[in-house]
Amino acid sequence: MSLLIASQIVLWVAVLVLGIVCIALARQIGVLHQRIAPAGALSIRQALKVGDAAPQMTLSTLEGIALQVGGVRAGRSQLILFLSPDCAICQSLLPSVRSAQGAERQWLDIVLASDGGSVEKHAAFVRDKALGNFPYVLSEALGRSLGVAQLPYAVLIDEAGKLAASGLVNSREHLESLFIAKEIGVSSIQAFIAQREQKRASSGE
Repeated sequence: MSLLIASQIVLWVAVLVLGIVCIALARQIGVLHQRIAPAGALSIRQALKVGDAAPQMTLSTLEGIALQVGGVRAGRSQLILFLSPDCAICQSLLPSVRSAQGAERQWLDIVLASDGGSVEKHAAFVRDKALGNFPYVLSEALGRSLGVAQLPYAVLIDEAGKLAASGLVNSREHLESLFIAKEIGVSSIQAFIAQREQKRASSGE
């Protein structure tokens, strides 16, 4: 009987120690989340700056429908995602783009764009990936005017026709960071973090 009581005491002590360890680990995870910077779209140097008027063009989609890119748009922003049928990362990003189309539909229109390849190749890409719900344009001039050098690349134009955010988008987090950057009024998440660190340094924190 005494052995049974002793084993029960040891068991409860072990459970209490395990609980304390779990609480300590949870606290450390919280600290790490605060220290790790959010993953933002990878901004690159380009002629257009946030706040500049984006080029305004009227382009034709693959279906032959006229589409206005840029310009004032009655309370709606426009996300232009540059991709290619041959880009594996672009294809892996498509589920996130579809999700964003539904989640941000109250204020955002998404346009898919590319600047190379035949119309037939891109039309087949649209069919294979079920992208018929997105306007899809082919325009080398559009990519050049927005400074697109690598793919996948996204440009967010606000309702006033001005550049709100842009950058390389290799993941869902990168894509969503453009929306956050627009919301808080910075060029990118990296710029926001730099501003925050500068304020901390100046205040002596």
